[in-house]
Amino acid sequence: MPQQANDEGDMIRLLTTPARWAVVGLSTNADRVAHRIAARLLDLGMEIVPVHPRAETVFGSRGYATLAEVPGHLDVVDLFVASHRASDIIDQAIAVGADAVWLQRGVHADAAVERARAAGLTAVLDTCPAIEAERLLP
Repeated sequence: MPQQANDEGDMIRLLTTPARWAVVGLSTNADRVAHRIAARLLDLGMEIVPVHPRAETVFGSRGYATLAEVPGHLDVVDLFVASHRASDIIDQAIAVGADAVWLQRGVHADAAVERARAAGLTAVLDTCPAIEAERLLP
């Protein structure tokens, strides 16, 4: 099943509305792309929740091993994981009541994305919030 094109209005809303972003795959390793993108999200005024098996504190925010362990509401779940893990993470995002999933470049899980959309989540696919912020925001 082909993926739908990303909606620019959804991306602008997600990038400009202060929100709580779970960054799945975020660790203390500053050389990783997830670390740089999380820093950019902070610059955009977002709250970052690191989600990583080691549950490390990153940017002063306590980390959690799974989405289910994160207390409170998550607005966006940003996936920095291999495609073979994405379906499970998207299902977790649905289960915890997240509002949106954002799949980074190269992360694909078409059937799970369709489940997320059917559950009412916004889905942004195969792109990066920092790239889209540079392109779409003044």
